[in-house]
Amino acid sequence: MNSFILVIPIIFIRYILMKIISKEALERAGFFPPTEGKEQLASYVYQITTLVLLIYLFFSTIKFNTLSNYMGLIVYIIGTILYIKSIIDYSKPNESGINKNGLYNYSRNPMYIAFFLYFLGCSLLIDSWGYLIVLLLFQVSVHYLIISEERWCIEKFGEEYKTYMKRVRRYI
Repeated sequence: MNSFILVIPIIFIRYILMKIISKEALERAGFFPPTEGKEQLASYVYQITTLVLLIYLFFSTIKFNTLSNYMGLIVYIIGTILYIKSIIDYSKPNESGINKNGLYNYSRNPMYIAFFLYFLGCSLLIDSWGYLIVLLLFQVSVHYLIISEERWCIEKFGEEYKTYMKRVRRYI
């Protein structure tokens, strides 16, 4: 079975579901804060690896002949569910604009975690080491983007965001 079908939920969630919930959230999700130094390179790596991870699925096949393939399906489903939940939570920030509800009570970056799990599930489903290597590059670039986002949030939200950072972990 062609793995293209794995892309459909992520596109639906990111663009259609988010727009249904909040047009403002869709615009905020498309915003990338200014980057500095290594973060600029990370931004390019992030964009390229995201495209590669999605396009790769158009030319791959889902396999169900090993335990890791079935584990991949479970990880993929978990990542997709977490992505839906993180999108819903992201679309409903508090009055100041900071997301602290739902999954954002446990992680400052649940969307990125969900994305990683989604892509990891895809990697296991298509049984591809090449895909996994691109995913690892993607994840390293995400870390640097998160650092730039946090710097921007501190500048925009000040002490409220610093307090949030002390209470909630960056990842899990």
